Amino acid sequence: MLTLEEALARLLSSIEPLGLTETRRTEQALGRILARDVVSLLDVPPADNTSMDGYALLAADVLQPGTLLPVAQRVPAGVVGARHQEGTAARIFTGAQIPLGADAVVMQEQCQASALPGGGLGMVQINTLPVSGQWIRRRGEDVAQGTVVLAAGARLDAAALGLAASVGAAELQLACRPKVALFSTGDELVMPGEPLRPGAIYNSNRFMLRGLLEGMGCEVIDLGIVPDQLEATRQALREAALQADLIITSGGVSVGEEDHLRPALQLEGRIDLWQIAIKPGKPLAFGEVRRADRSPAWFIGLPGNPVSSFVTFLLAVRPVILRLQGATRLAPRGFNLRADFDWPRPDRRQEFLRVRLNAAGGLDLFPNQSSGVLTSAVWGDGLLDNPGLQTIKAGQLVRFIPFSELLT
Repeated sequence: MLTLEEALARLLSSIEPLGLTETRRTEQALGRILARDVVSLLDVPPADNTSMDGYALLAADVLQPGTLLPVAQRVPAGVVGARHQEGTAARIFTGAQIPLGADAVVMQEQCQASALPGGGLGMVQINTLPVSGQWIRRRGEDVAQGTVVLAAGARLDAAALGLAASVGAAELQLACRPKVALFSTGDELVMPGEPLRPGAIYNSNRFMLRGLLEGMGCEVIDLGIVPDQLEATRQALREAALQADLIITSGGVSVGEEDHLRPALQLEGRIDLWQIAIKPGKPLAFGEVRRADRSPAWFIGLPGNPVSSFVTFLLAVRPVILRLQGATRLAPRGFNLRADFDWPRPDRRQEFLRVRLNAAGGLDLFPNQSSGVLTSAVWGDGLLDNPGLQTIKAGQLVRFIPFSELLT
């Protein structure tokens, strides 16, 4: 059997990025892969500004707590104040530009304002000794002009969109969304809402895989359920190849008389059947469907058991989809956390156990790790990556991969 590392190396060495890009407004780019660096054309912030509501002044003008200064101007955010006059204070509000000549801000809680009999802006008593530079955000301290703030290949989350907007990027150059065709084979499959006849099962994998693909920003072409017939399967593969960059199926890739995907793929392209040393998982099909222009539509066949299909998608299909978009980070991050359970009878294969974080900062194990128990994936917070033949004792540090790393 191939190790997961070997299988991934084969997959990723066979598939090249699509190389197609499109321009979208920044607010439409959530979850997409950036195709071109975002370079800041300005300093952020563009000028020294205050991080507090208070009073801008010269620190040298306050020699002792209780110093009284006249308020010379009022500077709200968005307004450029006049040049600062020595021996005065300026009422200033969070985000406002520091008046030229002032070198400190005293927060309003450390000041006491008073009115003048004749009106005007009044006086302010400074009840602390200010230090030059306090509560001032310097020009360019977040981003300097000319800095690459987001590199090509990055996946854009909400914070990245905010950063792009902060440097004035109204539009972003993005990798085009991969087109992924999805279909299921099996006469036993019925859709939720239909009567469940004897021997039938609801097609849960179709919903799960579609959700995973859409969560990764793919354009999903759902071809539904294909009958267990060779010609129908060939037709589904041809139709998928006309529209899609990648074809995903679950189950049906074996040597049984009713499993038609394998011979259909051999007639329409090529297929390799791999045994991967992981649990749940193990069977994986990889190949391609030929198109009229000789370019391949890639094919990945996943196991039929729902947890096997779910885990294999996260570990093997997710990196392929990121690769198609030119992403730079394909591998999820893992973290060393404490196991709060025993696992005395490990499998010889690399195991991916469904676990959940507990209030004590450790990991709890879902009691039923069967590949058909999809409730374990809903219950869990992630996967425990356990090497083959590795026992686990409570208190031991283990590698935890959160679903937040795998589902985005």
